[in-house]
Amino acid sequence: MAYEPRGEHGDRGDRGDRGGPDGGHVKVRGRRPVTDYSATVTHWLRNRTANYKGGYTGEAERPSASYIVDMVPPAGRPTSAADTIPSKHLHSSLNKIKHPINVVRWTPEGRRLLTASTSGEFTLWNGTGFNFETIMQAHDSAIRALEYSHSDDWLISGDHDGLIKYWQPNFNNVQSIAAHSDPIRDLAFSPNDSKFVSASDDSTLKVFDFAMGQMESKLEGHGWDAKTVDWHPTKGLLVSGSKDHLVKLWDPRTSRCLTTLHGHKSTITKVMFEKVRGMCLATSARDQTARVFDLRMMRDICLLKGHEKDISTLTFHPIHPNLLTTGGLDGSLFHYLLDTPNPPPGQALTVAPYDSMDPTTTPAQSVWPTHKIPYAHDYAIWSLDWHPLGHILATGSNDRITRFWTRARPGDADVFQDRYHIGEAAAEAQGTWDRRGNRRQRQEEEQQEMEDEMDALVDQDAQGQINAGLPGIPGLPLGGGVPGLGAGGPIPPPILPGVGAGSGAPPPPLPFPLPGLNGAPPPPFPGLDPNNPPDPAQLLELMKKAGVPLPPPGALPPGLIPPPGGVPPPPPGGFGLPVPPPPIPPVDADKAESARRRAPLPSQEESLRQEQRQGKYTRAR
Repeated sequence: MAYEPRGEHGDRGDRGDRGGPDGGHVKVRGRRPVTDYSATVTHWLRNRTANYKGGYTGEAERPSASYIVDMVPPAGRPTSAADTIPSKHLHSSLNKIKHPINVVRWTPEGRRLLTASTSGEFTLWNGTGFNFETIMQAHDSAIRALEYSHSDDWLISGDHDGLIKYWQPNFNNVQSIAAHSDPIRDLAFSPNDSKFVSASDDSTLKVFDFAMGQMESKLEGHGWDAKTVDWHPTKGLLVSGSKDHLVKLWDPRTSRCLTTLHGHKSTITKVMFEKVRGMCLATSARDQTARVFDLRMMRDICLLKGHEKDISTLTFHPIHPNLLTTGGLDGSLFHYLLDTPNPPPGQALTVAPYDSMDPTTTPAQSVWPTHKIPYAHDYAIWSLDWHPLGHILATGSNDRITRFWTRARPGDADVFQDRYHIGEAAAEAQGTWDRRGNRRQRQEEEQQEMEDEMDALVDQDAQGQINAGLPGIPGLPLGGGVPGLGAGGPIPPPILPGVGAGSGAPPPPLPFPLPGLNGAPPPPFPGLDPNNPPDPAQLLELMKKAGVPLPPPGALPPGLIPPPGGVPPPPPGGFGLPVPPPPIPPVDADKAESARRRAPLPSQEESLRQEQRQGKYTRAR
């Protein structure tokens, strides 16, 4: 764990008064903790040897702070999975506008974490400092699945409307496929990336040709929603889990179901092949258990227990094949070592099928978690993903927070007494967590994320155009440009003679000159005599007959220009001429580009007045 200087922190010692270059006050921001893995990787590269010589000749780690310099990445100790268990909380990242996080995926090079939310947005977080980088609107509905290709050249995403999109590494959307009519729950690439499979709530799996973007086959056999799917890393083998409690193995070439596994008693939430050796398959379900199947025996060999609530997701470690992590619907995070049963007191040690006399009939070995983080999240954990190096675990939850976890440093024993392990009340009683200080720290982190979002990359699609065009011109969309004027930016309202005076840059030329400006007449309205303008009542009748939408109260009817001397009083008919809007103040270009505009909330005044007429809401609170 290192620290990255933020703001003017590095210059604080040179200016005791914290004054800026112009004498003003400079806000000093604290240092952001970062996880720098380059030192451990360099240390391992300097001391590694061939595997038959042991693989590593450096100093072995011991539980003391002085051995921090001897830490090596998981790739330097592939047989020591216990040293990789992520028990330490690194950082909690959350957006300014918070939504539940459905999927988290590390980018192939491990520099950033990509999260997908129920709002259809992609968010990129820095993989070292965990700060916000950018956000973009990727889908119109909730994103349910993400998957990178094995070649690291493509990303596919599926949403709640059944749409699949292709993305390049720079998040350029190049293709959209209407794959299903129901929500897509999972996606997986074939080993050579030529095909991919999707699982949907319409109870089917579909295999698509990636290059053509067309469906090749449909796998039918589940009796209910297909919740998850995975493709074997090296074989032509598919596995799927459904709401019908069944796990099915498929041949993607013939679309035939090879076998069905009946190990669970509730909805299957996640299925995943083990990627290192490819011999095992892990499944989790809403029966509070997870199971590990051996593909060679086609039976379950491990029964993972310990969860008090249903299991929502799981994942294998990319380096250690025996390290399995599960996430629960109650926000708990459990880590299992599959070769270490670790039974709690009072539980008998069971025998693994491999060690029994009859492996085909011996029940699966019960395995309890090696490490528990019961309070990792406040609500269900929907997604887990390991960094490609295997040193950081990212979790996305329904509590709208993305959290990063890593192993504890040598000699760091206080990590097991934090609020994620023993709860907020117990941690506050022991003095390892301060509720007020945590609230202040959370506010500071949210402020930092907001500042990072203001300084981040701009999503071109999320920028809405300012509706400052000429209102009321028939045939032109609201807020669009006027033909012949271009669309370089928002159009300020015209300055009418005798009604206010704008300051600043002169307005752009209009498609027609106004009366009194160069003496040109206004454009004629269909059915009107320019030399004999009608009264407002006749104008409204003509607009109704012509099918022109009536202007809202306060808007200027098309073709009706007020006289240069000012605005006349309203006629007896009640149709008054509006007062032109005041000129819009100039907007800073940088702020206009970086700000993400959102629509204003609708006014509740009319509905409140209507309720008050009925005798409701009349007493002041």
